[in-house]
Amino acid sequence: MAFITANWNPLGDAFYRKTELYDMCWNLKDGLRDSLVAAAPYGGPIAVLREPHRRSPSSRPQLEIFSSSGVSIASFPWKSGPVVQLGWTVSDDLLCIQEDGSVLIYDLFGSFKRHFSMGQLRRLPEVPGLQGKPSSWLVLSQDRQTKVLLSNGPELFILDNTSCTAVCPPGLSPQTGSIVHMSVSFSYKYLALFTDTGHLWTGTANLQKKLSEVETKRSTKPKQMVWCRRLQSQQPSVVLMWDRLLLVAGVCNDTIQFPIEDPCVLVGELDGVRIISSTTQELLQEVPLVCQDIFKIASMAPGALLLEAHREYEKSSQKADDYLREIKEQSMLGEAVRQCVEAAGHEYDSSTQKSLMRAASFGKCFLTDFSPDAFVLTCRELRVLNAVRDAAVGLPLTHTQFKQMTVQVLIDRLVYRQFYPLAIEVCRYLKIPDYQGVSRVLKHWASCKVQQKDLSDEAIARAVCVKVGDSPGVSYSHIAAKAYECGRTELAIKLLDFEARSGEQVPLLLKMKRSQLALSKAVESGDTDLVYTVVSYLKNEMNRGDFFMTLRNQPVALSLYRQFCKLQEQETLKDLYNQDDNHQELANYYVSASYRERRLESRLSLLQSAVDEYNKAKNEFAVKATEEEMRLLRFQRKLDDEKGAGLLGLSLQNTMATLLALGLHKHAEQLYRDFRVPDKRYWWLKLKSLAEKEEWDELEKFAKSKKSPIGYLAFVEVCMKSNNKYEAKKYVSKVAPEQKVKAHLAIGDLEGAADAAIERRNESEIGVVLSRCSASDRLLIDRLNRGAAAKK
Repeated sequence: MAFITANWNPLGDAFYRKTELYDMCWNLKDGLRDSLVAAAPYGGPIAVLREPHRRSPSSRPQLEIFSSSGVSIASFPWKSGPVVQLGWTVSDDLLCIQEDGSVLIYDLFGSFKRHFSMGQLRRLPEVPGLQGKPSSWLVLSQDRQTKVLLSNGPELFILDNTSCTAVCPPGLSPQTGSIVHMSVSFSYKYLALFTDTGHLWTGTANLQKKLSEVETKRSTKPKQMVWCRRLQSQQPSVVLMWDRLLLVAGVCNDTIQFPIEDPCVLVGELDGVRIISSTTQELLQEVPLVCQDIFKIASMAPGALLLEAHREYEKSSQKADDYLREIKEQSMLGEAVRQCVEAAGHEYDSSTQKSLMRAASFGKCFLTDFSPDAFVLTCRELRVLNAVRDAAVGLPLTHTQFKQMTVQVLIDRLVYRQFYPLAIEVCRYLKIPDYQGVSRVLKHWASCKVQQKDLSDEAIARAVCVKVGDSPGVSYSHIAAKAYECGRTELAIKLLDFEARSGEQVPLLLKMKRSQLALSKAVESGDTDLVYTVVSYLKNEMNRGDFFMTLRNQPVALSLYRQFCKLQEQETLKDLYNQDDNHQELANYYVSASYRERRLESRLSLLQSAVDEYNKAKNEFAVKATEEEMRLLRFQRKLDDEKGAGLLGLSLQNTMATLLALGLHKHAEQLYRDFRVPDKRYWWLKLKSLAEKEEWDELEKFAKSKKSPIGYLAFVEVCMKSNNKYEAKKYVSKVAPEQKVKAHLAIGDLEGAADAAIERRNESEIGVVLSRCSASDRLLIDRLNRGAAAKK
């Protein structure tokens, strides 16, 4: 324990420690001197721009990107304008801000992505008395608004969109001098102000509360000033750096001083400050309370006692039982285990982690109701953290940062840095669902694999297929799209063959101008909507001839397109039939088109075209039917002109019915003869028409004109339907013997029906008549029964 606390430095009630993260792998000849340096938080990459101000017009600065451990990732000469600042986005993109206000964005590997210009930035209100550059300024985020805090000598102003407000930090007197440096904490909660007399004021960022005021005894402006605090700490501190000195000032008005030899860069973190020099990288942080409790000299905390008990146990010493008995008697064994597990998470040294976790494992053996979840989770997370902290990877995350970042973001960062095997192992070890873990990693790996120019299309496609297989959540179409973006169209097509979903294949094939293949894939899918989508695309992209030729090679697509044209594009349908010399369908098209025409001449012209096409198709029946339709139309127009009958467009049967209803019997008979209408159909039409008009004399004459092809029972029934029993009786005698019973029953003549049934000795007919008799028809019933008996 004495060894662990050897580098602890007290600051008020807290302790601060510096933990060495890396011996930097880079080899910087001139160190970090005369360089612009930007390091991303959460153990992010480091960008170094050597000699940002050119010594001569012919010299070019060198922009280098390193991992947090100093492993070179990218390096290239800077060919653009003078750079005033470097910075990193949350997605590890490098921002290079030039003097002219333009911003160039590069990815982690130094590839240029895009640029934009700040242009005419939003102007803030004028600051009273400000003649030149402000003494210092920074950006604050307050109440979901972005504001600027600016100092002009000893005066301090807050600027927003509309106003400039003078403010005075509580407890800071004007005699402290001009404010020359400012710093806001990682969470934007605290603010630090440094004056040219060496005073450091700290307080809340809203300038409502003062935390401390420290006399640093250094009047020169620090090169950097960064907040250093852990979560839930009530004693945050500020780290100030000069050429040869690093000073930690706490709210307790105490300070810690660390001498430095080489130029350094401070990187504010969630729970500390990273100190990067040309040779090493260290983490300065407040020692977590649980670590203080366990490792402080002579500590009697449960965790400290459990750690000592385990050490004695490993020595086979009796003292182990004494330590255990002490915390067991106090019912503090569960708390001791919890403290050891928590402290292990905060330790960077793997041997210390193991000691604490082994002590926790030892202690939980004596607990009956202890939940192992926290212990198991911490073990897993520490193994992951130790793996990513390795210098080859270079992500020096603390456990606190890891929890804040989340596992998903860590995997994203590993993937972005192309540590695919490690990312997959982390996913599997932490049992992350495939669609969130392994599949996502494989998807990114495959997207990078297709960009390897030294491998053939066949080799890459085979490698992707073997590696990805049927992993859930991985879309081969997405990988193929990446290949196409890289100019490898043939590789994209090979990859699409592995895509099981046609709906994902087709859009990319269309984008690649592989229309024939896209149409084939759509047809194979059996998805008519997808086929329609491809056909619509081809129609807009191709000339008409090529479009029709393409469809001819795909009968299913052609058939679907015809169905579409029947509903939406009739003219296109005609062109399709012409292209195929399909005379039968072309004739059918002309017939259908004729019904949409209102002018008789146009309709007849279309029907004539139909006749011509039917002749070419050798469909004699259709030719005759169409010619008769034309003849009927001309007949209808003639009568419309002469009589105003309104016949045009009616069918033959409706035309005859209308003529009969209008009393134009001769014209109806003309149609009957000319169009060889079947006798039964014509007689039914005329019978119903005369009965509806109650032209009973005409009906009688019609019945006597010649023998009825529909019989005379029809006359009886039609008359009865018109409630004319008198007329109906006239036709009963003419009814055929087998229909006599029905005729008599139709007019309600039971006697006649009985006579006819008995005369025919038909048992079923006798039964029908009997069913119609009532109790009062006793004599008739007896006669029918005798007739039935006589038949037997």
